[in-house]
Amino acid sequence: MSKQQMPRRNTVHAAFAEKLDAILSALEMEGNLPPDTPRTGVTVEPPRDATHGDLSSNAAMVLAKQARTNPRELAAKIIEKLDRDADVESADIAGPGFINLRLAESTWREEVAAIAALGDDYGRSDMGEGQRVNIEYVSANPTGPMHMGHCRGAVVGDALAALLEYAGHEVIREYYVNDAGAQVDTLARSAHLRYREALGEDIGAITEGLYPGDYLRPVGKALAEELGKRYVSAPEQEWLPVFRDRAVAAMMDLIRQDLALLGIHHDVFASEAKLQQAGKPEAAERWLRSRDLVYDGILEAPKGKTPDDWEPVELPLFRSTKFGDDQDRPIRKSDGKWTYFGADLAYHMQKAEDADALIDIWGADHSGTVKRIKAAVAALSEGKGGAIHFDVKLVQMVNLLRDGEPVKMSKRSGNFVTLAEVVEEVGKDVVRFTMLTRKPEAQMEFDFAKVIEQSKDNPVFYVQYANARIHSTLRRAAAEGITSAGDNSDLLGPADLALVKQAAQFPRIVEAAAQAREAHRIAFYLYDLAAAFHAYWNAGNDDAAKRVITADRDLTAARLFLVSQVAQVIRNGLAILGVEPVEEM
Repeated sequence: MSKQQMPRRNTVHAAFAEKLDAILSALEMEGNLPPDTPRTGVTVEPPRDATHGDLSSNAAMVLAKQARTNPRELAAKIIEKLDRDADVESADIAGPGFINLRLAESTWREEVAAIAALGDDYGRSDMGEGQRVNIEYVSANPTGPMHMGHCRGAVVGDALAALLEYAGHEVIREYYVNDAGAQVDTLARSAHLRYREALGEDIGAITEGLYPGDYLRPVGKALAEELGKRYVSAPEQEWLPVFRDRAVAAMMDLIRQDLALLGIHHDVFASEAKLQQAGKPEAAERWLRSRDLVYDGILEAPKGKTPDDWEPVELPLFRSTKFGDDQDRPIRKSDGKWTYFGADLAYHMQKAEDADALIDIWGADHSGTVKRIKAAVAALSEGKGGAIHFDVKLVQMVNLLRDGEPVKMSKRSGNFVTLAEVVEEVGKDVVRFTMLTRKPEAQMEFDFAKVIEQSKDNPVFYVQYANARIHSTLRRAAAEGITSAGDNSDLLGPADLALVKQAAQFPRIVEAAAQAREAHRIAFYLYDLAAAFHAYWNAGNDDAAKRVITADRDLTAARLFLVSQVAQVIRNGLAILGVEPVEEM
């Protein structure tokens, strides 16, 4: 965990948003806007078409009705004040009332210097104001090594954690260990089988329903060395708890090692078994009953054809319909044991004790449980005065391809490709970046050949190549005795400044991505920045005057300084994604 509260320099876009806000306040004082006019929905951002200028605002269109005038008339009043700003080259009204600004070149030259001055902190924000955010991700059952089915959610969660820290939040990275269900009993029985094998017994074919993977052989060997033959013929009730604890611990060590290969480290590993041993579900039930949010009732019969063995049973039900769910949910089964939802409700209550906001990264196959958990957290928020913000990010599975054919993954059959194998083959950085090249909710194919392909169609290569190209240029210039110089920025022309404008988007993208909880926006932006750089570079292939290294040493020094800062922005973006920048390819 880390806490980032150091104030950061305003971005170009944020600075002009503040200027616009001051202008709107002045219009209120002059009577052109009602006092305390709400400004929700007012934006300052780059126009979709760069030919329209550097910045665009919808302020006049959003506020015209409150000002009892038409948008173009209000836009004219705003532009009258913007025209007095030395940083504004021109301000125009477009369409029904958009305000388009073109900024003075000096603004962009100053931004190059700002990137250099802030270095690794360029783009860092304090927008989070130290808000404490708990992000739970991965949380794979502790029954085997990590496979590629876990990988995408792991990377999405880890990159989101880094993004929110970069944007000024305090982040808790949490892993929920599901060590209280039937699957860990199955694991214990599987480990017991391997234990007997390690002691020389011929176990034959693995019993149907047990985990057959070779990864359990070292566990069985370790148990044999520790326990000897003590539990070979003992009744299951004697050895099951022992083997369950040892096997879960061994699997969690294996999972931590696999995650470390991706550069992922959690702050908290929360045990479901310990949660129940501590009586947290009972405490949650008492708390909810005290607020009439749990009652004893009978579930409605299942929709459609009612099973022959179904009979109405009174169960403790959580009033999830009060918070938008389709039906009230049982928190205990008829035998008194906790339902998965009941235990999960208590777990989220535990997380909420130490955080202002909760984010869960789940596989898309858990979509059916989103409403009930959101209802549970909404109930907790009601009890805490609405203080808990909760979000669930659903992540689609990755379709792994080898030689154009899908690779099947099944933990039970032991026929799966482990995360460790993939990282060993293509590298951590390729895996991490690739997982963020599409929105988490979109389907993804991971093709071993394509992710290492050296082409524009491979975002990983394209971004890394931009950084490597810049460093290659810097090395070549240094060999010729030329160094970068920011004090020559007056020599930069429109094409140079167009690249600056793209790099200057980074702080805005960081804040927008953090607000939306979407780390993939950083990967998308880096691809666009790389494309802008490659286009800038390629322009010199046909025109020597447009090359970074030219016959004019002063202009060369200025351009070297510019591309150095582009590389800085690429490094900052890659750092959020947990990817190491490549300086040679």
